[in-house]
Amino acid sequence: MEWGYPLARVCAYPLRLTFRIPQAGFEHVPRTGPVILASNHVSFIDPLMICWLGERTRRKIRFLAMSELWQSRLLRFFLVHTKQIPVSRQSAFAGGSLAAAARALDEGECVCIFPEGGISGDLEPAPGKTGVARLAATSGVPVTPVGTWGGHRLFTAGRPRRLRLGVAITIVAGPPVAVGPDEDVFDATDRIMAAVADCVADARRIYPQAPKRKEGSWWVRPPETAVMRPTARTRTRSRWS
Repeated sequence: MEWGYPLARVCAYPLRLTFRIPQAGFEHVPRTGPVILASNHVSFIDPLMICWLGERTRRKIRFLAMSELWQSRLLRFFLVHTKQIPVSRQSAFAGGSLAAAARALDEGECVCIFPEGGISGDLEPAPGKTGVARLAATSGVPVTPVGTWGGHRLFTAGRPRRLRLGVAITIVAGPPVAVGPDEDVFDATDRIMAAVADCVADARRIYPQAPKRKEGSWWVRPPETAVMRPTARTRTRSRWS
């Protein structure tokens, strides 16, 4: 029995009640069978929001997450017992995480990847890494794009945490993007990221809150600036890139 998820729900669900979470497009996430989710990344709590998408669609989410998270004893306990997949991003072994993700898909799981490889510094969709396209090409599973917005108001890179009640976080899922087995992975990555950018634009469009007086407008971005930035056509030492 996989008991890690029920325990994680008990711990996390009360936290969800502190947010407002407008959502759209969840019908694009099938309730059975293999699924690849590709999401933008603006906040350290984005995985929690993707887990809410999983709750609403009755899916357990297997994240490809940076291996450094396994160094925390508390986090490692939940990561191991919810079958998350570590990624050694600067290592030649990063490709092993794609093999683990492919096995999860073979078992009918829902796998989530943040293709940007980290939190976007300017909050706009960053160029994607090619790992998600390669996973889709080899597995034959389309990529469902996801856009999330608002979590950066609470906890993002380079700014202090401001955890408070009632902050809205929007989540939008879009139509799946198929990747052919012989398609150029850079072109496929750009198509996936264009779909993710469209979801981010929609997430901003339906966002229900304006900046508070003491908060400032640093976090605000208009929908039209959420556009795809092409993936650099260069290979790096990391097989994840």
